[in-house]
Amino acid sequence: MAVEIEAKMAVKDLGAVRARIKECGATRLGAFAEVNTFFDTDDRSLLAADKGLRLRLKRNTETGEEDHIITYKGPRQPGPLKSREEVELAVEGSAEAIKLLESLGFAKTLSFEKRRESWLLDNCEIELDELPYIGNYVEIEGPDEQTVLRVRKRLNLSDRELIKYGYIAILTGYLQERGMTQRDIKFTA
Repeated sequence: MAVEIEAKMAVKDLGAVRARIKECGATRLGAFAEVNTFFDTDDRSLLAADKGLRLRLKRNTETGEEDHIITYKGPRQPGPLKSREEVELAVEGSAEAIKLLESLGFAKTLSFEKRRESWLLDNCEIELDELPYIGNYVEIEGPDEQTVLRVRKRLNLSDRELIKYGYIAILTGYLQERGMTQRDIKFTA
């Protein structure tokens, strides 16, 4: 199984990061609008085991092409970066995937939108993410910690705090702090 190795950092200005990415000669991969829906059992056994199950609808905002991807994420591994076992499976459509997951005993727990711009630099995928409610983030995912940290330094992001939690944990914390629930999240797509 593949291991996801990434550095995630909150940033105020994605424009400044984008400019630096271009200065470094990165290749732009595209811009995407996503809807991420997470699933768990009624007793939240995946959450208790630090695992995740997600269905992502990813739409290329330039071409309109859509991908539907089921992702399993294993528990976080020790180390300075967020590292997790990851298995991804492309499926034909979200409706069929939801029916399958629900038939297996999983229920939707949280959905959220994300705007993402993807770049490639030095064997690393760089994601510029905009999320309603919780802000802007940069993710750098690569083949190993050294490569990811080297790209982070090239992008002048070494002073940014590393976040080892996923967006679902950040958003859940945001909602809980404000006494909000999933129903309070407004979708634009």
